[in-house]
Amino acid sequence: MHKNNCLPNLNQPRRVVVTGYGCATPLGGTAQASWESIADYACGYRRLELQDGSIKARFFGKVSIEPQRFKDIPISVRRVLPSFAKYAVLSAQEAMGMAFGEQTPTRHYRDVECGVILGTGWGGLDEAYELYARYCEGGLGSPLGSLITMPNVATAACSLMWNLRGYQNTPVAACATGTIAVGDAFELIRCGRAKMMLAGGAEALNSPSNIWNIDVLQALSKEQHVIERACCPFSRVRSGFVLSEGAAVLCLEDMESALSRGARILGEITGYGSYSDARDFTAPAEDMIARVQSIRAALSEAGKTAEQIDYINAHGTSTPLNDVNETESIKAALGDAAYRIPVSSTKSYSGHLIAAAGSFETILCLKAIETGMIPATIHLNDPDPHCDLDYVPNRHRFARIDTALNLSFGFGGANAALVVERFAS
Repeated sequence: MHKNNCLPNLNQPRRVVVTGYGCATPLGGTAQASWESIADYACGYRRLELQDGSIKARFFGKVSIEPQRFKDIPISVRRVLPSFAKYAVLSAQEAMGMAFGEQTPTRHYRDVECGVILGTGWGGLDEAYELYARYCEGGLGSPLGSLITMPNVATAACSLMWNLRGYQNTPVAACATGTIAVGDAFELIRCGRAKMMLAGGAEALNSPSNIWNIDVLQALSKEQHVIERACCPFSRVRSGFVLSEGAAVLCLEDMESALSRGARILGEITGYGSYSDARDFTAPAEDMIARVQSIRAALSEAGKTAEQIDYINAHGTSTPLNDVNETESIKAALGDAAYRIPVSSTKSYSGHLIAAAGSFETILCLKAIETGMIPATIHLNDPDPHCDLDYVPNRHRFARIDTALNLSFGFGGANAALVVERFAS
């Protein structure tokens, strides 16, 4: 039966809680498996020899999923899903199971109160190349090709599977996509336009052409042999990011509605900021205005001061430009408090999940709050003197974390920040 169907008070912002999450990453096929890999200091990426000699990068993160898990997706949906969307739906299934068990959201909410925001940076571009090659070779592609290659196919699939007939969107904001998806879903619930939202991001870029397109920009790690130097955020020897694939999805709900149905609350989203560099397609703006404003806006909405932040999950790509700019942005936004706050880059474990990075790292903030484990930045053996914050080098720490800040920055000048908190009723 439906509950809480009265019109919301739009003058009173709603509190937004997380009741479920799921992911498929190179670190593991579930959120818990991925977290345990980080706890064990495991790397999700490895050295791969690609046949295309024009690609200089050698380290990549790949998702390994048992085929049986994909069979849990109805064939009517599965047949049109490219890899990134399959990862997204698996992650959504995990999130929905955590949030609702054997029930469905529409057991508790009207279908139009439930929505989906699942973003991607490049969507099914791998499959688009594959379908085009097949067409060129034999004159036939796939009658489902238009569906397989549309960027919003993962969003549509989740809407279909759970009859989520409310707000639907597919943000495309490169490396900031996942955080923007969660932030936009948070704002929808906060203002009363939705009661429940699935939100996150997914990516899979495996074709030689797609990898070359990023490699030629000099964005990928130039390390050829030593894994500890392949992805080493804030290190003097960093040379680029490790390209990974995967998905991460969260279930967000209106707090009062979630409590009314007896949901387990995993944490609360309390603040969101997103501003644009408007300076360059790939390089961060030297004036840092958008990054600083994103952080300050998120804290302001959450009603938090810099002194109240217990942990920052940094964007931390291991690129020469980002890591220095991010360090300076944190200091400019938070002042002297920045030197006290532990900051780490979990990309040192996962590699860069691109569109899924921000939503995955939001989950990691929730796990840090739950467990008290502050993930270390591994491979930080030779710190860059220009990156002079407390980047938790090489060994995890343990402390009570009540408030975490998640930062994501992307190509195209996209910047986003989320405040994630321990839930207190």
